[in-house]
Amino acid sequence: MVEQLRSTNFALLADTTAVESDWLVALRQEGGRGRHGRPWESIEGNFFGSTLIQLRPDDPPAPSLALAAGLALIEAVEVAAPNAQLALKWPNDLMLGDAKLAGILLERSGDRVVAGFGVNLAGAPQIPGRKTAALSPAQAIAPQVFAPLIAGKFSQVLALWRTADPSAFSQAWMARAHPIGTTLEVHSGPGERVSGSFDGIERDGAMRLKRKDGMIDIIRAGDVSLG
Repeated sequence: MVEQLRSTNFALLADTTAVESDWLVALRQEGGRGRHGRPWESIEGNFFGSTLIQLRPDDPPAPSLALAAGLALIEAVEVAAPNAQLALKWPNDLMLGDAKLAGILLERSGDRVVAGFGVNLAGAPQIPGRKTAALSPAQAIAPQVFAPLIAGKFSQVLALWRTADPSAFSQAWMARAHPIGTTLEVHSGPGERVSGSFDGIERDGAMRLKRKDGMIDIIRAGDVSLG
């Protein structure tokens, strides 16, 4: 754990000596990013950490690592806040009620992938157009305490990701997510929006979006707003 970094993802991916299961955690992150390069505000007491995965030839499709990261994250937060109303939102958010509590950013270089986690343990950053949340004062824990929780859960879930049937693994993620039929809007680019309802996920982690006319779109990237 270090006091300050520009980005734990950037630093870990650039470290050629890092090996799988290494973690890099910073108390402050000056250049943290969300999806599509959006800035991620650093609030004292929140968690900013990344871990490294070394892809193997017989691993499941790499995009499905997002499912593993999400499952590890929700299980770790449940230890800290067992009564919180948590749910996963495709592709990379953890929700507390209808507000974003945490986010995941996966980045890849060759066969190396870093999974970065930003968790609002102490304070909720402002994100234009989105609700955000933090754990209540009674539930909040220090990032130094949360670090071994997420590291332990990720190690367990990563092993399951490699050994479990992909369909069973995706169903485990589905059990922790918003239900089938949830109204969604997908933003895939400037001015590009598609509305429909959640119809589950594919084995590789892609989302199935059911349009009003019954057609199914397979969504592999984009921002999702819950209806």
